[in-house]
Amino acid sequence: MLVDEQPTTPQWQTIDDLPVHPSWRGVLEPVMDQIRDLGQFLTSETDAGRGFLPPEPDIFRAFSYPFDEVKVLILGQDPYPTPGHSMGLCFSTQPGVRPLPRSLVNIFKEMATDLGVSINATDGDLRHWSRQGVMLLNRVLTVQPGNSNSHKGRGWEAVTETAITALGQRNQPLVAILWGRQAQAVQKFLGDTPCITSAHPSPLSASRGFFGSRPFSTTNRMLDDLGATPVDWRL
Repeated sequence: MLVDEQPTTPQWQTIDDLPVHPSWRGVLEPVMDQIRDLGQFLTSETDAGRGFLPPEPDIFRAFSYPFDEVKVLILGQDPYPTPGHSMGLCFSTQPGVRPLPRSLVNIFKEMATDLGVSINATDGDLRHWSRQGVMLLNRVLTVQPGNSNSHKGRGWEAVTETAITALGQRNQPLVAILWGRQAQAVQKFLGDTPCITSAHPSPLSASRGFFGSRPFSTTNRMLDDLGATPVDWRL
């Protein structure tokens, strides 16, 4: 989607305005003031001609699946800054995007090696994982097109910290996959949740500990130990 094709700007005045699964509303209610301010910020970005990604209906896509069904948390930094790529789930792309982002290519490479399977993904749409209880959450939910990390410090961190803390406080199975230092910084909010940590899958760091870390099989072993159903990672 091009910047000038942005849908209407956010109208997040009450918790009921958020396009989230109803089970998340009680979790996000305490940060509704911050979310309202973020909506005003995104409106000002649009008015100034800068726009934002992903499109407004996709910003809260990670929260469109039930809170109680989340069993794996994968944390990203912020959305892909290329128009047409980001779709509200970390590392995932809109269907049909080519070429795939290089971090996602590396994730697929590690998955193939880890699981001993052939990965023939036709695109980077990871909603198959989300439907199984894998929450693909970015620490910051929006970005200025073409400018990675541009919305850092604008308020999203308080929102996602609240969500992460709530997940860690449930008395339910949860495994967190934290790639890179920024993701690992949230480990303190996860309590006793088992965490799998390694370098980020970015081409700049993947060879320094991401490749060979086997996060997918390790996650499934941890889920099995917790009495939860393993994830079918194949695409």
